[in-house]
Amino acid sequence: MLRQSTRSIAVCASRAVARGATRQVSQRGLKTAVAQGLRVPVSSWRNSMVVSRAGFHSTSLLCAETVKVPQMAESITEGTLKQWNKQVGDFVNQDEEIATIETDKIDVSVNAPMSGTITEFLANEDDTVAVGQDLLKIEPGEGGGAAPAAKEEKPAAPKEDPPAKEEVKPDATVADKAKPEAPKKEEAPKPAPAKQEKPAPKETQKKEVEQKVAGSRNETRVKMSRMRSTIAKRLKQSQEVAASLTTFNEIDMSALMKFRSKYKDAILKEQGVKLGFMSAFAKASCLALKEIPAGNASIDGDSIIYRDYVDLSVAVATEKGLVTPIVRNAESMGLIEIEQAIAGLGKKARENKLALEDMAGGTFTISNGGVFGSLFGTPILNMPQAAILGIHAIKEKPVVVNGEIVIRPIMVVALTYDHRLLDGREAVTMLVRIKEYIEDPARMLLEPKA
Repeated sequence: MLRQSTRSIAVCASRAVARGATRQVSQRGLKTAVAQGLRVPVSSWRNSMVVSRAGFHSTSLLCAETVKVPQMAESITEGTLKQWNKQVGDFVNQDEEIATIETDKIDVSVNAPMSGTITEFLANEDDTVAVGQDLLKIEPGEGGGAAPAAKEEKPAAPKEDPPAKEEVKPDATVADKAKPEAPKKEEAPKPAPAKQEKPAPKETQKKEVEQKVAGSRNETRVKMSRMRSTIAKRLKQSQEVAASLTTFNEIDMSALMKFRSKYKDAILKEQGVKLGFMSAFAKASCLALKEIPAGNASIDGDSIIYRDYVDLSVAVATEKGLVTPIVRNAESMGLIEIEQAIAGLGKKARENKLALEDMAGGTFTISNGGVFGSLFGTPILNMPQAAILGIHAIKEKPVVVNGEIVIRPIMVVALTYDHRLLDGREAVTMLVRIKEYIEDPARMLLEPKA
């Protein structure tokens, strides 16, 4: 019993010494403990190393995070980096726009996922970037600490320039020593006049040529935008794939113009929208497509897809090109609802705020060239649609009505159709129905909903 108690006391004493040594090591440091001749157990060395490592990593270091190219749409996997809206070193707030990516249809904004400072760009302007690709790096933080540092570095550079200029001054003495050689060079001017006399005729010839050419001969090469390139490909594809044919007709706009002038002020006051001609043509087209469903169909491989709804594509001209935002289920809308939808889409298009879902799909298109003064034209199919209606400017013409010549406001309309889907009889019938509805707007109210 005495031996066991003695052993236990010795073990406890050794543990106490080890704990004391460990405390001294942690307080004074390992080097100090060794210098003082303290016995430091191996475990205390390991614990001290862990403590020192933990102390080293206790400071949270902010690492730059990589921002990737965002998802744009199911059918779009890449785009062109149009421009950087910020520079390296700039501080950006969360959701602030950093860059703009141009796609085949619209421009997509890249916004900051967090507040911080831009540290590096991983792509250049005009580069083609894919969805999920690394785009830039941002160091998270508040207040933009890195930006002032970048600004302070700029003034430091010019200070080094003056010494460089001063160092050049001593070389002037070397130039002065070279002056005695100048008289040797001055002896050569005698043959110089003879040499100058030879180019003189060439200069006179250049002046004569410049006088003959009138106006500028400058040329500017600009890279085609992605949207314009896509439009070109789609239109060329339309010519190569579809069997396009166009039929024309004239519409007397008298009745619709009277209808519009009678109700436009009241509708503007009560509904806040201007009543135009586009809504009437949209409604008439929906009713005609109900009678001729092939005009609202499309070809998919060896099959024909017929639809019981009309997603109306309305052609809108913008600075970047022609876009066709869509009025969904136009067949179920009234004139005022269609007018409101078209006005909203047109505003978004002009402000470059159209989303991809605003232009995806479309079963029938109306293109209004009359707003630019076009008298008539042949619209081109918006594939894979089967038909497109082109409406034009209204001009007063002499026409025969009940055996008498009268002056009436006439619009020439054109229907381009895919002859693979529509025969001539169906296409002409469809355009005639549109003509009848426009010349007698009240008839549209008698028709059941499309």
